[in-house]
Amino acid sequence: MIPLAVLEEIIDASGVAPRIEAMLPAGVRHRQLRVRTLLAGMMLSQAGHRPAHLTRVRDALIALPEPEQARLGVLEDWKAGPHLLTYRQTERTFGLVTDALAGDEPGGLPPDRLQRICDALLEASIPPEFKDASRSLAVDWTDLESFSRPPPARGGPCADPEASWGHRKNNLLRSQDELFFGYYLSAAIMMPDENGPPVPEFARRATVSSCRHDPVRALAPVLTAMPAAGIPLGDVLADSGYAYRDAGAWALPLHQAGAQLIQDLHPHDRGPKGTHHGAIIANGNLYCPCTPRSLLELGPLARDATPDQATAHDQQTAELARHKLGKITSDDADGYHRVMCPAVTGKIRCPLRSQSMTLDRDRPEILTPPEHPPACCTQQTITVPPEATAKTAQKHDYPSRAHRRSYARRTGAERGFATAKDPATNDISRGWCRLMGLTPLMLFTTVLLVARNQRILHAWNARQQDNARRAAAGLPPKTRRRRRKTIADLVTTPPLPRARIHPARRKPAVNTAVTAEHRQGSVSTPGARPGLTKKSPVTHATDTTRPAATAGPRCGP
Repeated sequence: MIPLAVLEEIIDASGVAPRIEAMLPAGVRHRQLRVRTLLAGMMLSQAGHRPAHLTRVRDALIALPEPEQARLGVLEDWKAGPHLLTYRQTERTFGLVTDALAGDEPGGLPPDRLQRICDALLEASIPPEFKDASRSLAVDWTDLESFSRPPPARGGPCADPEASWGHRKNNLLRSQDELFFGYYLSAAIMMPDENGPPVPEFARRATVSSCRHDPVRALAPVLTAMPAAGIPLGDVLADSGYAYRDAGAWALPLHQAGAQLIQDLHPHDRGPKGTHHGAIIANGNLYCPCTPRSLLELGPLARDATPDQATAHDQQTAELARHKLGKITSDDADGYHRVMCPAVTGKIRCPLRSQSMTLDRDRPEILTPPEHPPACCTQQTITVPPEATAKTAQKHDYPSRAHRRSYARRTGAERGFATAKDPATNDISRGWCRLMGLTPLMLFTTVLLVARNQRILHAWNARQQDNARRAAAGLPPKTRRRRRKTIADLVTTPPLPRARIHPARRKPAVNTAVTAEHRQGSVSTPGARPGLTKKSPVTHATDTTRPAATAGPRCGP
């Protein structure tokens, strides 16, 4: 359980309570539940693994000790005596807050004032010592179902007009995706920088948008607003769902904000995609016109690749990097930069560049240069406009080893949603929040991520203390157990031993001759008069294979 003092400190550090109070209408009567107390109750409900219901918010507030209730205004002295906060008062204050933060028209996107309030709460949940620990962010989106039923097939309104139909992945073999009715939850999780120390995986930014809107375009302005708030952007790790969007929706705004993209390219964006002054545009870079086609069409390394396959793949990507035109200037204010022929920079040997033929023969050599050399082969440098590689340009060459190792940090986004969807804490499946509309759902989702950040911080501090104790005892830090088993592990696993059965529990053998006679319908009984037969049970005294009864203690039941 997160202490109340910690949650109040987060609310005060964010400064959102007085800002929201200024937006609310001033009534004649005194309002018992203040915005600060409401936010504290919402955080207490999520910290206590409760669903996002207003009844649970009130339960969390009235469960506090009586001095805390009096301090927060949950318990007040009225003319008739002490008055405890009612559900009607909780519903009234929450309705005023959502009406003040909601947009004028339900458009399916959070208004600026709502987004700024949620950003301030998330940023206040990160301790000061970790705010500048890393600039890398892993981004992704997931489904967030609405409690409302979908609109009728014949048309008509529904309880949540801002929600819409969306697609989500599942783990079933029969289908790749399925429909759901609700919203997209996008989040940016803080990850360690390249070659930097580990950091807690805090949720630093989040937004909620209707499924009728693109989640990539909904998250891009949230990230690009971070530098204006004093938070510079570093590496932004995203999957092909973000990289596949047009450059104006994702890549260009983030590049302009100072971010460095590290993303997986969609299969339709991989390989050669046109030329610029004769140079081949492929995977966000410019390459020599004589680059082998097999190198330009290299794809990412398979997950089940063997070490030998990984080594061969890395050798091919290293050879491809030798054919890349070298960047000699950084991007200017308009996004233009200049590149130089790889033969001039000494990476390959080409007859068109006579000075490169004096290089060592361990470098690739162009055996058949073009008959009519383009500008990239005749000029000393060429200028590359931003639209040439804006969509696929990124920090590392794709799909090199450096890109693969850096992109592996993106799994932090999956872990972030896994902790938010953990049934042991707060399961955000349908029914978790029964309030309709984007504004209440986004407020409760933000409060949930604030509580999640505090759990991550608690686990981080406990792990650091355990590592310190182990270091004092001369032991290495504790590492996670490898849970995944390979085919080789299953092959080398010894077979399970056969269960040993007590002799008295074994099934007795059956006399096959007697069994055959029973199948014929009857059997002669010893001692009976000739000509008479007697039906015999399946087991009888003539079965010589049954062990004779002996005196002594019984060994079985």
